Amino acid sequence: MTTEQTLIIGANSNIGKAIATQIQTSESTGLLLISRGLVDNESVTSETLADNVTKIMLKDYQPQSIDQAIRLLAQHDHAPITRVFVCNGILHNDTIQPEKRLEDFDAQAFMEVITSNTLTPMLWIQKLTPLLTGKSPCKFVLFSARVGSISDNRLGGWYSYRASKAALNMMVKTAAIELARRAKNIKLIAFHPGTTDTPLSKPFQKNVPANKLFSSEFVATQLLDIVEKAPLDQTASYLDWQGEVINW
Repeated sequence: MTTEQTLIIGANSNIGKAIATQIQTSESTGLLLISRGLVDNESVTSETLADNVTKIMLKDYQPQSIDQAIRLLAQHDHAPITRVFVCNGILHNDTIQPEKRLEDFDAQAFMEVITSNTLTPMLWIQKLTPLLTGKSPCKFVLFSARVGSISDNRLGGWYSYRASKAALNMMVKTAAIELARRAKNIKLIAFHPGTTDTPLSKPFQKNVPANKLFSSEFVATQLLDIVEKAPLDQTASYLDWQGEVINW
């Protein structure tokens, strides 16, 4: 019987899979895995993959689907959730590319990017907080990016992605101020994984030095170590893959 659980949202992502694999091979912690992928008329399903692994599949990350996932989590008689990783987000897809100049900015693309990178993670913070509040410490990680730092912006471009991550950072920082009063056991961390060899970064890897292109396994190792060492200090942290502080 596990005494604590780890929740991974976006568990089908490369880094999400790497986190889950490392936890399964080195810890006895229970795993709750949430990802999209359902079709037809189903909106949410739950499946027990092993004694300590439960997978919840959602049709999408719309508010109603997130609410259904939360209700499903609340019904589980499980050990406290002591770590949460929100791994999903968007940089590009078939119709969206990071903007190189003002003329490239598109309102519809911006709405899609900010919904994925800011609104959805914020909903997970909002909806999960009642389940996480209590005596057990909980480290809550949201995937941000260094380009979301306003003070570190020296190159310009990438308007939608930068804005979405900067907005996420503000959500994290603001939520941490509130949680310091009402949920002192929760620690929020905005995490920059570096350039990781995943589909998200694939079109932008050609100018990345070989020693700065990380595997998902490396990022997962770094992140689990950072989370282990992070203090419950009732403040938000904005950290890179080395555990170094990034200026907001």
